[in-house]
Amino acid sequence: MTETPKFKLEVVRAPEPGRAFRAALFDFDGTLSLIRSGWQDVMVPYFYEELAKVADSTKESEADVMRIVRDFIDQITGKQTIYQCMRLADEITARGGRPLEPLAYKKEYLRRLQIHTKDRVARLENGDAEPDEYVVPGARRFLERLRGAGVKLYLASGTDEVDVKREAELLRLTSFFDGGIYGAQDDYKRFSKAMVIDQIIDQNKLEGAQLIGFGDGYVEIENVRAIGGYAIGMATLEAAPGGVDEWKRARLLQAGADAIAPDYSEPEALFNFINA
Repeated sequence: MTETPKFKLEVVRAPEPGRAFRAALFDFDGTLSLIRSGWQDVMVPYFYEELAKVADSTKESEADVMRIVRDFIDQITGKQTIYQCMRLADEITARGGRPLEPLAYKKEYLRRLQIHTKDRVARLENGDAEPDEYVVPGARRFLERLRGAGVKLYLASGTDEVDVKREAELLRLTSFFDGGIYGAQDDYKRFSKAMVIDQIIDQNKLEGAQLIGFGDGYVEIENVRAIGGYAIGMATLEAAPGGVDEWKRARLLQAGADAIAPDYSEPEALFNFINA
C-alpha cells in the first residue's frame, strides 16, 4: 500500500496502465454532497433508542447495543434507507420485541433528519449559501474534467430519488450526470446500485474494467469491484473537509476499495492518476 507523493490519495491497487474508463458511477451523500452531513448522528441514536427498549441489559450492555446499531448501519450504508430500517426491525424481533413496519422507522428517521438539514436547505434555496459550501471540495471541477474527457457520468444514491434530484439541483450538479440520477423508490425492489451498474454495462456495451466508481459506503465499493471496475473510496471528513475520516477509511478498505481519497481538492492530479 503506497501513498502518492503529490496529493493525498492512498493507493491499494493502481489502475492498469492504459486502462480507459468510459463511465463513472458516483454516490451522493458524503461523496459529492454535504447537505446531509451528520446523518449518522441522527440515525444511530434513534435506532439505539428503539433497540435498547427490548435489549436484555443482563446480556447486552448499552455499549453492546450501540456497537450493534453502528455496525449494521455502516454495513448497509449505500443501500436504500429502508434496508437499515428492515434490519432494525429484525434486530428487535430477534430480542423478542414487536417492531413497527420498517416504513414507520424510515418516516420517523427522515422527520428527524429534516430537522437536522432544514437550515442548510433553506440557505441554498434562499441564495444565502453558495452551492459549493455543501459540495465536497474539488468535486465540481473533477466532474467537469471527467465530462470533458467524454466519460459518461451516473449518480446512484440510497436516499429517496425525489430528494436526491432536488438536492442535486440545489447544488447545481444535475447537468453533469448525462447518464442519469437514480435513488431509492417506494417499491424498494425496483432500485439498487447493482441494478444501475448492470444498466450502465448493458446500455454502453462496456467491460466491467471500463467503469470507475466513487463512494463512501460499503455497497458501491463492493458492487463496482464485483464486476471488475475500479473503486475509489471517499473518506471525506464531512465536518471539516480536507482531512481523512479514519473510521470511513477503515471501512472502505475492508469493503475492498482500490484507493482512498479525502476529497477531490486536486482534481487534475486525481484525473491524471486514473488515466495514467
